[in-house]
Amino acid sequence: MGKGAKLVMMKKRELGQTDIQVSPLGLGTVKFGRDQQVKYPWSFKIPDDQAIRELLSLSRELGINLLDTAPAYGTSEERLGQLLPNRQEWVIVSKVGEAFEQGQSHFDFSAKTTRKTIETSLRKLNTDYLDVVLVHSDGNDQFVIEQTDVIETLQRLKQEGHIRAIGLSTKTTEGGLWTVEHTDVIMATRNTTDNTDDPVLDRALELNKGVVIKKGLQSGHVDAKAGGGGIEEALNYVFSHQAVSCLIAGTINPEHLMQNARIVEQLTR
Repeated sequence: MGKGAKLVMMKKRELGQTDIQVSPLGLGTVKFGRDQQVKYPWSFKIPDDQAIRELLSLSRELGINLLDTAPAYGTSEERLGQLLPNRQEWVIVSKVGEAFEQGQSHFDFSAKTTRKTIETSLRKLNTDYLDVVLVHSDGNDQFVIEQTDVIETLQRLKQEGHIRAIGLSTKTTEGGLWTVEHTDVIMATRNTTDNTDDPVLDRALELNKGVVIKKGLQSGHVDAKAGGGGIEEALNYVFSHQAVSCLIAGTINPEHLMQNARIVEQLTR
C-alpha cells in the first residue's frame, strides 16, 4: 500500500487569502465516527483505531493534508484528536451549528453554543487552534446569517486566535454569495448533476476566496453507479472550475483513497 502511495504527491494550493496551503483532495471523516442517518449507497462499519491510523498515514504519503470533520460526525473529532500524528502538518476543518445526538441532528447558532462548540472541538481534537471553522447551515442560509450570532461569534474567536479562517457550508446560492463576500472560505456543492453553486464559485474566483467542494462524488453514488471511469469524469468536472481549492472525499477504503488521489494529482499538476 505504501509503495503505491508514493507514486502520487499532490501540489498544495492556496486557500484563498487565508495563507493556508491545502491539498486539492481532502479527506472527509464522517465515517470515522458516525454510521447513522448517512446518505451513502453502501453500508459500512466504523473503522477501528488501527485502520484509521493506517488511513491517515496513507493520506500523508499521498500528499493529503486537509481533514474535514464536525461535531455532527459522531466521534470523528475525538478519534482524530487521539490518533492524528503531527497535528501541525495537517489542516483541520471543523464546523459549528449542528450536533448529532440520539440519532437526530439538532441546530443551534447562538453565541453561547457556538463558543462552547469551539471549546469542545479544541479539547476533543487535542489542539489549541482550528485552521478553518464553517457554519453547518440547516438550509436557511439567510436566516442563519442575518438573524443569529454565529458569524459574529466566529469572527471574535478568530480575533482571539482560536481559529485561522471562517466561512459557511451553504445550501443556497444567495447564502453562498454572501459568504464569499464576507468570510474567508466557502464550502459549496459542485458535481455532474448539480452546478447551482457555480455563480458562487465565479464570484469566489473574482475575490480570491477559498473554495472547498462537498458532494463532488455525490456522497459515493458516483462510485456505485459508474465505476472508475465515472469517478474520473466527476473529478474532472469538479476541478474544471478554477475557483476550486479543494474537494472533500470521504472514504475509509485505502484503494478508493489512492484512486482518487492519483486522478486528482493528474488533474491538478
